[in-house]
Amino acid sequence: MARSRTGSGTLLTRRNPRLDSFLKRNTDRELYERIRASEPCVVVSDSIHRVYMHVVLSDERVYLTEFSPRTLITAASLRCVRSIQLVNDFPDFLSGKDRERCQHICITYIAEKPEGRRPDGEGLPSAAPPSRRSSYCPTPTSTGYPAEREERPPVLKSTRSASCPNPEALGLVRAPRPPSTPPSFYSTSPSKDGRKTPESSQVTRRFGSVLSRLLRRENVNEAEEKEAELHLYAVSLTSRIYFHLQSIWSSFLIRSTLMLDLRERRCAGSPDPLAPPLSWERTAHLFGQLRSELLRDDIGVESLYLQLQELRTAAHRSVTLRRLFWKSGEVCDFLVQTLEECLHGSQSIRGVLTADQLLLGALIVQTLAIMFRETEVEEARVNVLSVGKGALTSRMLLALICDPQTKNQEPPLDSKLPSLREEYLDAAGSLLFELLLLGHQTSRCLSAGTFLSVGWMLKVLHPHPHLASFISYQTQQLVLAMVGLQDSLPSAADSVLLFQRCRLLLACLQHSSQLAQHLQSHFREEFRYIVKPLCAEKLLPPYPISPPTQQLIEQILTLLLDG
Repeated sequence: MARSRTGSGTLLTRRNPRLDSFLKRNTDRELYERIRASEPCVVVSDSIHRVYMHVVLSDERVYLTEFSPRTLITAASLRCVRSIQLVNDFPDFLSGKDRERCQHICITYIAEKPEGRRPDGEGLPSAAPPSRRSSYCPTPTSTGYPAEREERPPVLKSTRSASCPNPEALGLVRAPRPPSTPPSFYSTSPSKDGRKTPESSQVTRRFGSVLSRLLRRENVNEAEEKEAELHLYAVSLTSRIYFHLQSIWSSFLIRSTLMLDLRERRCAGSPDPLAPPLSWERTAHLFGQLRSELLRDDIGVESLYLQLQELRTAAHRSVTLRRLFWKSGEVCDFLVQTLEECLHGSQSIRGVLTADQLLLGALIVQTLAIMFRETEVEEARVNVLSVGKGALTSRMLLALICDPQTKNQEPPLDSKLPSLREEYLDAAGSLLFELLLLGHQTSRCLSAGTFLSVGWMLKVLHPHPHLASFISYQTQQLVLAMVGLQDSLPSAADSVLLFQRCRLLLACLQHSSQLAQHLQSHFREEFRYIVKPLCAEKLLPPYPISPPTQQLIEQILTLLLDG
């Protein structure tokens, strides 16, 4: 894949023109717009032996196509993926520099039985006619690709031709289409979506029984499941495919888990919050109007709150709007400035945030967190967050951290303050998760000390007087969530929040010796005697996001207890 440059390293990617033209011609618009990234790799699986192919990633599947694209096939559905790991080895079939700089990625997934017809219905090209099914892939030692010379295949030691097998004989997974759901619906308000109300308790129990039946069915079928592996070998030093895979998989797990809350609300008789998708043109027009209202000099607090509510709701439903948000940094800069004034200005009484401040702050942070989702490959987003060596990102990081403790010992005058503070801190944890996800992306292609990397972000946060107490709050909530698993089935939104807190805590342990020491000093015993036994009991609910959450908790235990 050809690459764009920014700053001192590679942050952006653009699609190969020939591949992009093929995808545009042979897929429907819905699928084409959901393609997130692509990169050439040497592919190895049960049925493919060291073939140089394009790996194409959408928000639901991993596809493969020949280096000179002719057919597009599904390699794995993200809902079937069990792990995506980097393998530390030196492939013996590569030589020279290719062998030293190779990035070996292993995708473990559950192989499904092939069906007689294509069930995914995603507008993939029909099977090639017989004369083209044995289409030829360039041999590893071929040279001279006029339109794609920068993507010259690596030199393999074997001299045998790596011809592409018959597409129908590849034996790759083509997953059934999941239930019809919009691609990007998120619930970011834990107080509204994550906590049970008396009216929904009966539905929640019924919903939990359905999940239990599904889990029992999965256990019955577990013996029939067959794990398969897809190995990708990227030979570029600036390869971003591992990050893209991890990011897209995380987004898929979050989205599919939160969709369970949507189905629960439908069962409870709540109105369907999703409207038919708008065209790009209509979305751009409405966003332009909303942006003009937000940036008015004379906008009042009440009007600001209502406009932000509208923006957050629309962003839940439309990835197009999220992309438009990053086209200009004006709205993002305005939100960060408003958050700074709201939480760190002089309006607070005796250092205690008011209900209005917490409400507005939570809404801003929730809106920003939504804007990060499924936009990691947007060039405009990278430009906005990189300008001035990450000045806006630095301000956002410092603005979102809030002291979780009440500074006065008296009971709050407003009884809602504790729950509002909790809602804000939950939202802030989700936004910090999104920012650190960006940091992992940057760390993959730049040095650890470069701006926007995880190390850089934590270094920015270290001087903040409330960082330690903020991280302590997130850790305490993780422990409490694990304890709560013994008594009731958590909502899907609560499970997503647990996953995000685990990723946040793991980043602190791996990239900050200061925070790692703080966590080991204050939480080692809680994790040894509370979290570890609960983790061993496998209490997490049967949500899509639960298996990777279990893995994260086990990693955290290792670092906390053995560190």
